[in-house]
Amino acid sequence: MRKRQRNLIIGGALTVALVLGGGTYWALDRFVIEHVAISDVDAYEAENSTTTATTTDSDTAVTTDTGYESDGATITISTVVEGTGDDTVTYYVADVQITDATVLQSAFADNSFGENITETTSDIAEDNNAVFAINGDYYGFRDTGIVIRNGVVYRDEGAREGLAFYTDGSVEVYDETETTAADLLADGVWNTLSFGPAIVEDGNIVDGIEDVEVDTNVGNHSIQGEQPRTAVGVIDDNHLVFVVVDGRSPGYSAGVTMTGLAEIMQGLGATTAYNIDGGGSSTMYFDGELVNNPLGTGTERGTSDILYIEG
Repeated sequence: MRKRQRNLIIGGALTVALVLGGGTYWALDRFVIEHVAISDVDAYEAENSTTTATTTDSDTAVTTDTGYESDGATITISTVVEGTGDDTVTYYVADVQITDATVLQSAFADNSFGENITETTSDIAEDNNAVFAINGDYYGFRDTGIVIRNGVVYRDEGAREGLAFYTDGSVEVYDETETTAADLLADGVWNTLSFGPAIVEDGNIVDGIEDVEVDTNVGNHSIQGEQPRTAVGVIDDNHLVFVVVDGRSPGYSAGVTMTGLAEIMQGLGATTAYNIDGGGSSTMYFDGELVNNPLGTGTERGTSDILYIEG
C-alpha cells in the first residue's frame, strides 16, 4: 500500500509538471521521481561483496527497554533532556560496542539503489530484521559522493568530506575528491557516509562548521541554526555512539546548532564525530519501536538508507 500510494503521488506530480512546463518537470525528475539503478540490492551484494557481514545470535540475545546484548553487539539507549521552556533540547544516545565492524550494516529503501527511493527508517529496519537503526546520509537525494555499503561500491563521484568505516573497526574522516571508491575498498572500507561535515576531530570541535553547506546543486542547502540532527561518533575501534536530536518543537526540543551537536558528541567521549542527514529524517529505532519523536509529531519522513544492527 505504501508503494502504491507513493506511485500515485508521483504520477499526480508528474501530470502537474507536464502542464507547468519543462523547468518544473526537471525538478520533479531530479528530486521526486524514482530512478532505480539496482532493483535487488541483496542479490547484487551477494554477487559482488568479498566480505560477509557478521550477524548476532538472536537466540542468546538479551533485550530490555533500553538495551540489547548479544555475542556480537552491546547497545545502550539513553534519553537526555536539557534546558527549560522553549529552550528545552531532547536527544537520544545509543552507545554501541560491536565485536566485529561488519556487525554494523547499511540497507537501502525498498532494497533498491538509485535516486529518490524512500521508505521510513522504521520500515527499512523492519525489512532487515534490525534491532537498532538510525537514518543514513540520504544518498538518494544527490547524484554525487562515494557510496560504499556492506563492502560493495555503488557510486564513485567524490564531492565532499566523507566518513569511512573500515573492517578493522577504525573509522576515519576523509576527502572524497582525493581518492576513489576502488582504493577505499582495497584499503578495507566496509561502509561510507557522504554528508558531513566532520564536527569533532582528534577530540576537538572543528572550526567553521557553522558555515558549511552540504549541497549546492539546487536552492539554499544551509544546515545552520537550531535543527533536528543525527550524528555518529567514534569512541574507540568498534565502539561507536549515535545521537539523534529532536527539534522544531518548542517546549519539547528546539534542536541544536552544529556547534551544539559537536559539544554533545565531545561530551560523550567521541574523538571523531560526523554530521549526517537531519531535519525530519532524524530517526532512531530500537527493538521494533521509534525511539525519538521526529519534529514533535511522531511521524517519520522517508529516507533512502539506514545504518543498522541485525537482531
